[in-house]
Amino acid sequence: MRAEIISIGTELLLGQVVNSNAAFISRELAALGIEVYHHVTVGDNPDRLTAAVKEAEERADLIVLSGGLGPTEDDITKQTMSNHLDMDLILHEETEDRIITYHKNSDFEMPENNQLQALILAESTPLKNDTGLAVGMMLDHGDHQYVLLPGPPDELQPMVENHLKDELIKRLLDKQVLVSRVLRFFGITEAQLAKKIEAVVKGQTNPTVAVYANEGEITVRITARAETEKEGNQCIDEVESQILEPLTDYFFGYGEKKLDEVVRDLLMEQGLTITAAESLTGGAFLSSITSDISAGSVFEGGIVTYSTEKKHDVLNVSQKTIDNFGVVSPECAIEMAENSRKMFEADIGVGLTGVAGPGSLEGQIPGTVYIGLSYKGNTSFAKHFHFGYKRNKNRRLAVLNAHDMVRRLILDKPIEKRLNYDEDQ
Repeated sequence: MRAEIISIGTELLLGQVVNSNAAFISRELAALGIEVYHHVTVGDNPDRLTAAVKEAEERADLIVLSGGLGPTEDDITKQTMSNHLDMDLILHEETEDRIITYHKNSDFEMPENNQLQALILAESTPLKNDTGLAVGMMLDHGDHQYVLLPGPPDELQPMVENHLKDELIKRLLDKQVLVSRVLRFFGITEAQLAKKIEAVVKGQTNPTVAVYANEGEITVRITARAETEKEGNQCIDEVESQILEPLTDYFFGYGEKKLDEVVRDLLMEQGLTITAAESLTGGAFLSSITSDISAGSVFEGGIVTYSTEKKHDVLNVSQKTIDNFGVVSPECAIEMAENSRKMFEADIGVGLTGVAGPGSLEGQIPGTVYIGLSYKGNTSFAKHFHFGYKRNKNRRLAVLNAHDMVRRLILDKPIEKRLNYDEDQ
């Protein structure tokens, strides 16, 4: 099946809103084995939208439209499709009731045009909006299938995940089931990972393998069609083992759990506590640890020391280290990790120091980062990284790599290119 995505909204064309919906829909369709050949964006203009739909009908079987389902004058999608398909709009009573109830409960007076959000194309299957008011829909008409989705991502994504995918599976797979598994990796580039599993990806038609990257974390989705869920999982197991064989050290978990969540779970499972002393990351590592309610069991405190003076006065980084090596150094990162661990009586201490950018510091170029690790009873060490010239991206990557180093430390996985510091030298 070939698909085309049409995104509706003048704000998208003006660059006022980033079109994240098209990327999300493409990923979800790819996981179902549906190929997306074109993305099209049009403004809030009925004639141009009609022209875009006609073009899509020439080259796609499934046409997904996002945006323009709201109650205002520029929400043109439903009426345009009604005219194009010569199909009436009818009231979806369940949605209408939800709209009326929402306004009663919120003490807002309901404008008449809010009921426009409850209209659907006759003969279409409504798609419930779990987080908003505008109903979506899916329609079989002639040789095509049409899907109409709301524009706000926090409405569109739950609709796709909770309702549209079930409809697509039901219509496309007949009596088969679709089973999907997500593997997550860190510490390797997308190109490197793709090269290592190139033979696996090229050789697969069922299951299919798709690779996505997002600022360091890489996701591999394996999707199988089968007669039963058990058979589907067996197919996936075989492909997963082939993927993990060359990538086992980079693999950190399944599903939607991010790296910091996996590290927090590991700390809890091992009964370990953690702390950090941060410079360039300004508390972002500590914030990622404490973002969950369970953080109290692994974390009691940490410290942010941005200036050289506070690294010495508060964190007790030795003047000798500062004078001989500077604060952007493996020696300073190690002392930050060790001293914070002792200060908060934790099992693991992390030290993050470097040059976030855009300027240089101590002769070091932007993107230079040192991360120190101190593990009670073990030799402390640091690792050098260089990320680039974008300040906030450098900070995010420093936090992610610190988590990965902690993960590897706990699981006794290799951490290459360790830098040590002998204070007696």
